Amino acid sequence: MKYLCIIVLASLLMAASCEKDKPSGMVDKNPHFRVMFYNTENLFDAIDDPKINDEEFLPGSTRKWTEARYQEKLNHIAQVIKDLGNDTLPVLVGLCEVENRKTVDDLINKTLLKGLDYKIIHRESPDTRGIDVALLYRTRYFQLIGFQFFPIRFPDDTALRTREILYASGILGGKDTVHVFVNHWPSRSSGEIQTRPLRLFVAQTVKSKVDSIWMKSPGAQILITGDFNDEPMDLSVISGLKALLTYDKPVEGKLYDLTQGLKNSSPGGTYKYKGTWNLLDHVVISGSMLDTARLLYARPADLHVFQAKYLLEPDKSNLGSQPLRTYLGTFYQGGYSDHLPVFLDIHYRK
Repeated sequence: MKYLCIIVLASLLMAASCEKDKPSGMVDKNPHFRVMFYNTENLFDAIDDPKINDEEFLPGSTRKWTEARYQEKLNHIAQVIKDLGNDTLPVLVGLCEVENRKTVDDLINKTLLKGLDYKIIHRESPDTRGIDVALLYRTRYFQLIGFQFFPIRFPDDTALRTREILYASGILGGKDTVHVFVNHWPSRSSGEIQTRPLRLFVAQTVKSKVDSIWMKSPGAQILITGDFNDEPMDLSVISGLKALLTYDKPVEGKLYDLTQGLKNSSPGGTYKYKGTWNLLDHVVISGSMLDTARLLYARPADLHVFQAKYLLEPDKSNLGSQPLRTYLGTFYQGGYSDHLPVFLDIHYRK
């Protein structure tokens, strides 16, 4: 009996230790597939590409971007992916602000992700800064059916270029087909009001692609994620994407933006601007995915912001904390990103 008590006590201590090491927000023990999105904030290599505007991120620039700093950035992003996955790496990883295919290749081949079952979907975008979107998927859990990139051509300015919309479909966990869209909508750098029509147009484009899927398969499960550069209540989401913000009675052929629910949880956003947290990084799913009777389903409470302590620093100008960036202006502080990642657990029936 004495030895049995010792064994039981050791088991309890081990379990407590494991629970303590879990990243915040990970309390659901139901079987699930984890998907995430992360704006990596300027994941540039240190090699000059004359076709794009990458002068800021070269060894001779004011930022003094070097191969060593690039490798540290890769290691940071890989660490986030691993830690966010806890004991199981995320099955799908949407990324934005990656410079090219090389940066994504290096991410899965020159970091602790090396030798794992991640594959890449990526294409060079026409964005003038050369930043792209990409999707990592684990071949063990996501059987890729196909993918496509949708270019954006603004009717009022045909010369303007932005990131393409990445679309991929695949069978998740051998259960059901999931249609995934990865986005990085136009920024507000020229003014929120001035750039509002651009984000609205991209949102309408995404919605048209979703509608074309539903025309063929009305119950198709849709997952849309990315940096929208807009809040859930903004015009692009409400009128362009036509996403609903209440989830009590989900309808199969509707979209639901789960992101609004993060407003009331810590830290209250994914990006901090002038002391205020903003919800720019979204996860939108179809009503069919909110149906808990399906083989695959998610609930609004299954969406979280990953806020490991190492991703944050004190906000000295305001209250609380803020994302620990790679650069503060041109000063290199060796951080991670100006955005926090978001993740969703998609449950499955065994």
